[in-house]
Order: sequence, then structure tokens, then C-alpha cells
Amino acid sequence: MEIWLNPECSKCRSAVQILDAEGAQYTVRRYLEDPPTAPELRDVLARLGLEPWDITRLQEAEAAELGLGEWERTGAARERWIAALAAHPRLIQRPIITADDGSALVGRSEEAVREAMAREDGAGPA
Repeated sequence: MEIWLNPECSKCRSAVQILDAEGAQYTVRRYLEDPPTAPELRDVLARLGLEPWDITRLQEAEAAELGLGEWERTGAARERWIAALAAHPRLIQRPIITADDGSALVGRSEEAVREAMAREDGAGPA
């Protein structure tokens, strides 16, 4: 399992505390220091079953500067959104947890983090 996180984010720190308390095996990707590429974002979006605008932090100053609130949310605009997330990783919702079973989720709640651990153990939904 891998967790994309920003160590300054309280939701990320909470997720790591839960994973550590449960003895979960995982790797950390500090995605602000090691931004995902467009192909990696496409893969994670497919695993999440979401579109790029679904994982975009629109309240960030960078989002306002780019005018993301006005961008179309269509298949034709999808690559534009992905390029923006790759170029401005602070805009990516966090934490994102990817499991070895091919699934992924945004781990903003304790329940979501526990679901990721269950998937990793093969006990949860795929």
C-alpha cells in the first residue's frame, strides 16, 4: 500500500497514525516533493473511479489563480485538469491511499483509512 501525503496536513497525519497503530505495511509518497506524473494521475483516477476535478482542492490559492472553478468538467477537458494537477500537486486532494489489489481511495476519514487496510488484507471490497 502507498499513501500520498503532505506531512503538514492533519488528515494525512491522522491517516498515518491509524496505519501505524494497526501495524500496516505502507510506503509514503510526499507528493509535493515527488509530484505524480500525468500517467500516474490517470492510473490513480482510474483506480479511484473519479475524475480529476473530483480530487482537486478548489479552495487553494493556486486553483483561483488558474481559474479552475470556471473550467469545464467534461471528457474533453479531462487532460487539461490532469495537466494542472501534475503541474500544481498542492491541488490534489489528500491523502490518497493505493492498495496492492488495484484499488485506491481518498483517506480523509478514519473509516476510509480502515477500508484501505481491509482491502490490503483482502477482507474488503475491491
